[in-house]
Amino acid sequence: MRFTFRLMAAVLMATPLLPMSAPPVWAQSVGQSPAATITLTGEGVVSAAPDMATISIGVMTEGKTAAEAMAANSAQLAQVLENLRAAGIADRDLQTSGLSLNPNWANASGSGVSRIVGYVASNQLSVRVRVLDSLGMVLDAAVRDGANQLNGVSFGVADPAPLLAAARKRAVADARAKADLFTQAAGVGLGAVLAITEQQQGGGQPMYRGAAMAMEAAVPVAEGEISVSAQVTLVWGLTPR
Repeated sequence: MRFTFRLMAAVLMATPLLPMSAPPVWAQSVGQSPAATITLTGEGVVSAAPDMATISIGVMTEGKTAAEAMAANSAQLAQVLENLRAAGIADRDLQTSGLSLNPNWANASGSGVSRIVGYVASNQLSVRVRVLDSLGMVLDAAVRDGANQLNGVSFGVADPAPLLAAARKRAVADARAKADLFTQAAGVGLGAVLAITEQQQGGGQPMYRGAAMAMEAAVPVAEGEISVSAQVTLVWGLTPR
């Protein structure tokens, strides 16, 4: 056993020390400049004819008491709903969007003191029209026997997904065209896409523009067209040319 230990010690003493291994690649990269990138935003817009509309109407009534004002409002609104259903509007396309009851104040002559002289009840109704050819008839039915407020008409599409997809593709193509232009002008190459981000508009909903409406005695409506837009930001790596 003693001979074995002495032999191993002799071997170790005779072995030359090996040089330290080279540092790993990640350690050599510390302190170097980050890779060059280019970030650009593209926009895409797609236009189409609307296929639906939403009407905002209201019924406002007055009464000496709050109960009288609300009773008159309820009766008037019931007539409006009946007319709209007769015009082909389904219950799922009728929605109350606002209900209020407020005192009606007036100044006593010469005293400067305000007092309640009655109450005003208001009920707002949102009406979705899925057949645009019937929009004029629906407007006429709404205001014929009850609705005394028309707050506007907005146009849209029942399924915006195909339009939004097309707008997104155009946005990406627009950003790519800008990237090609800038890199060619700068004399560098365009590398791989590193990140894609979409700018949200209105909680992620598509943006509609350009709808128009005309109101006359016969309630003609000009639908115009709507535009769906998308914005996309892309990041590319740059390569030497």
